Amino acid sequence: MLLNARFPLRYIFKHIRADVVRVLLISSFFHLLKLGLGEYLPLIPLQLPTILGSSIALLLAFKTSQSYDRWWEARKIWGAIANDSRTLVLQIRTFVTNEGLRPAALDSPLRTTAYRQIAWCYCLGQTLRGLDPLAGLAAHLGEPDLAYLRPQANKPFALLALHSDQLQGLLQSQAINAYQQVQLDATLVRLCDAMGQAERIKTTVFPVSYRLLVYLFIYLFLMTLSLGLVKTIGLWEIPVLLTTASSFFLLERTARYLQDPFNNKPTDTPVTAIARTVEINLKQLLQEPEVPAPLAPEAFFLM
Repeated sequence: MLLNARFPLRYIFKHIRADVVRVLLISSFFHLLKLGLGEYLPLIPLQLPTILGSSIALLLAFKTSQSYDRWWEARKIWGAIANDSRTLVLQIRTFVTNEGLRPAALDSPLRTTAYRQIAWCYCLGQTLRGLDPLAGLAAHLGEPDLAYLRPQANKPFALLALHSDQLQGLLQSQAINAYQQVQLDATLVRLCDAMGQAERIKTTVFPVSYRLLVYLFIYLFLMTLSLGLVKTIGLWEIPVLLTTASSFFLLERTARYLQDPFNNKPTDTPVTAIARTVEINLKQLLQEPEVPAPLAPEAFFLM
């Protein structure tokens, strides 16, 4: 997630460098073409590139709005994940006999649930980003749980299944009653729903044809504007075209990154930072002696 800090220009232009080079080549080509064949080229009224520029602005405004909606939905989903993760452990602490009266023992249901939920948050974030879902989980899970996870295709879902098995065991041993089991199960359902919503955003591709259409209009706009400036500003048309095109390409690239909030980029939803916050809260609830610090931002973004 980008922070409210000084934004480096090199990061901005690094992602539109290829497009700017293409615009430079196109504008230089048309400028040379007009120098040699200016009297034979058709006179294009400036109203035409104006109409095209307005159309591009509308397309980019729509795409940016839709992309931000996807990013904001992902952020709301992870906010709900953080809330329900804390709720699940608080419920175990309240419902299970003596769990809220002493620091959690190594084999207590409270500690087992809390550490498995911490692992679930990290595992889900890594899965959505296409990273190794088991990376770092050995610090939160025992070997039996890790052995169960390794062959599973959907490892966050497998962790929820382990939660469910544990709740069933608590009910059978009468550590919780049926009403408490229903409330705990409702929390697991919300976590599973949030996981499915995040997976839907990850696997639903924004139409590529929309991006191609925007690029086609931008290059068409540049060509018509260049021809429309045949006898007006001369060599100054190259920086004018570069500036105009760069703004369009920058908006398109920003929208493209926002539309994929789990792409392991600085514009991502900060799933790792949220998982770290959940870890801090739950370990403090367990009165653990070692609690990690909040995840520090990397320059101008937080992952």
